[in-house]
Parts: sequence; C-alpha cells; structure tokens
Amino acid sequence: MSFSPLNEVEVRVLGALIEKDLSTPEYYPLSLNALVNACNQKSNRHPAVSYDEATVSQAADSLRERRLALVTTGGEHRVPKYGHRISETLNLGNRELAILGELMLRGPQTPGELKSRAQRLHAFDALESVESCLRRLIEWQPEPLVVQLPRQAGMREVRYAHLLGGEVSVTEVEAASGSEARLGARSEMEERITRLEAEVESLRSGLEDLSRRLESFVRQFQ
Repeated sequence: MSFSPLNEVEVRVLGALIEKDLSTPEYYPLSLNALVNACNQKSNRHPAVSYDEATVSQAADSLRERRLALVTTGGEHRVPKYGHRISETLNLGNRELAILGELMLRGPQTPGELKSRAQRLHAFDALESVESCLRRLIEWQPEPLVVQLPRQAGMREVRYAHLLGGEVSVTEVEAASGSEARLGARSEMEERITRLEAEVESLRSGLEDLSRRLESFVRQFQ
C-alpha cells in the first residue's frame, strides 16, 4: 500500500463510507453527523463503538491526507459532506469494495458469511464469486489487501481479514470472534432503524435548506 496502516477509528470511518456509498447512494456523501451515526450504529458492526464528532472528524481528515477520503463543501452542499476515495486510490471495483467494507466493519469472516452479509452492498451470484474476489485481494499489487487466517479449531471454513490496519494478530482475532459469537446476530429491526435514521437526516438537511431559501426569498421584499 502507498500509505501507512490505518488505526481502528480510520478503519471504521472508511468502512462506513464504503457501506453507505454502496447500500444507500441516495444519502451519500454523508454529513459529519450522519458519518458519526454510521460509525456508531448497532447493526452490521463489530465491535460496537461510540465515537464523538471530534474523533470521527480527525479520522476523516487523516484519511483525506492519505487520499482515501474527501470532503466536499460549498455549492449544493449546505454542510461539509464526506466520501471515500479508496476505489480511485487503489483502483478497486464494487466487488472488492463490498468485501473490504464488510471486513472493515465486522472483522474476519468466512466466504459464506461475506456472501450473505455483503449482498446489501453487491449481489454476488455464487460463493465462488466471493472466493475469487478474495483471491484477487490476496494477490493485490503492490501489496495484498486481504489475508487468509489459520483455520480455527472446530471450524470447517477458514476466515479472511483485511490488511488496511496492518498485520493481523491471530490471538486478538480469536478473542474478538468469541465476543461476537456471544453477542449474536443483529436484528432486522436495527437495520430498519439505521435506514430510517439516514432518511431523517436527509429530510432534516432538506428542510434546513428549504428554510434558508425561503428566508432569502422573503428578504427580497423587505
């Protein structure tokens, strides 16, 4: 990679930007508030975090310096909007983005888990398509973006992890895996709540913009 390893906050911010770009493009790019909510949402995330705006903003600025994110201001955007640039910087397609995004948001996973969970980001037609994408990411030049982890005792499938945060500690991964199993699957209701939150944020921005335009119109007659 042409940049140093990302820290855990930068990984979460970049993963959230990728997810929202692919899953809800109508609400992308994101305001800072929407990006904070995306990082902290309860569904499709492991581990759960509670970042404040300053933490997320600092991580986004760091990603921007590495050409992995961008901030758009002015014009039609009433507030700064955040987006990712990883697809351009690393020359990634939507398939690769979907896999990386899931690994960044939920940690190491099997091909089967990735196929199921990444469907909302990209429609993989078969498990072989996921496995082929993983191989491409493992063989990515100039450096691999994904690594295959050693098979865990009692597990039939191997798992894969991203390398954007540097080398992966197998011990830490196994501990995190046990924690995720105890937490269990996230409910469909949480996913619906997340989508509604994004819709409310979009409506709020639209109403504020409409109010600003109305004030400007009224001032013309004063």
